[in-house]
Amino acid sequence: MRKLFGIFLFCLLMVLPVPQGQAAMISQKQEVEMGQQVARKLENQYGLVQDDEIQDRVDRIGKKLLQHGTRPDLAYSFKVLNTPDVNALACPGGFIYVYKGLLDYMTSDDELAAVLGHEIGHIEKRHTVHQMEQQMALSLLTLLAGVASGDPGAGMVLASTASQALMAGYSRKDEREADQEGFRLSTLAGYNPYGSYVTMAKLEDMSKDMGNPGYGLFASHPEPEVRMAKALKWTEPLAIPEKVTVKPDGTAVVSLGSWSFPLTETAGYDKPEYRARLMAGALYLAWKRGNLDESHFMTVDGERWSDIYYEDIRVLRVYPQDNQATGNTGELALKIAGRLQDWAKIARQQPVPKGTPAAVPAAGKKGSNHDNH
Repeated sequence: MRKLFGIFLFCLLMVLPVPQGQAAMISQKQEVEMGQQVARKLENQYGLVQDDEIQDRVDRIGKKLLQHGTRPDLAYSFKVLNTPDVNALACPGGFIYVYKGLLDYMTSDDELAAVLGHEIGHIEKRHTVHQMEQQMALSLLTLLAGVASGDPGAGMVLASTASQALMAGYSRKDEREADQEGFRLSTLAGYNPYGSYVTMAKLEDMSKDMGNPGYGLFASHPEPEVRMAKALKWTEPLAIPEKVTVKPDGTAVVSLGSWSFPLTETAGYDKPEYRARLMAGALYLAWKRGNLDESHFMTVDGERWSDIYYEDIRVLRVYPQDNQATGNTGELALKIAGRLQDWAKIARQQPVPKGTPAAVPAAGKKGSNHDNH
């Protein structure tokens, strides 16, 4: 990530003049200019994934989130860098990148929405920009003295302060704000309310398996348990009726009254608990639409798995290990769809959940204190 910091620093020096009598404050125009140059260098370094389906997916989700954003004046872009690294970052000015490796682990749009929402949150709060401004303010006297004396090294002061801001990473407060804004955006956009929790939990699992790498999405996250607990707490105002019970052996059960469905198998980083929570959240979204119709459940078979949908809402991905007898995902998906039809019959007899996305807490006032991960 040091190369990335170097890119940021170079571009900052290109767009910010040495101040001539006042503190250097980064305007939105300068923020965008800096981001444009960073974006250009990132794309030259890694290249973009040449797959329209992948790119369209990321762009579609990002634009859906922006319908509820707080900086409509920015022309955001969402692109996929051609690298197996598990990472995502937001350049100042609205340039958001997902690394190809991340898409291999975030198997649902709901998880990807949580990641993109988090990155949008950093841009909305202008976290990196504010860090740079704070560092510049601390060095203002030295900088002005250098300018007044004609010292050619005055620009190095600016370089030093910008470098310090970029190397510092995000504070816990910044990360909490980005988490909360990501949850707000994804939930208001209609994505699974458990997407943020599942994403955080999977990244923590990956971090442990990789030896806790201190970079990218794994950096600046010293309190994963606290953050995951908050992500679960944010779902409470939504009044999700389906209960998720995690058992000591790691299996999980989704239940509603007399109806229940167990999840026992792990596929990659998709643990039973994560699959159960995404199922519960998907059923909640289906229920919220009203007029539940059990005939609207359908299955879609792929080469390696089968997906179960309620209309356009993915409820569950069925893996070969779920059918230990034959490994046939298609036949098992049909059976599970039948179980879900039973859920719909029970849910239809009860009131539609009263919780609404409007109950989701906002992460600060619009346009206030509003980048990279």
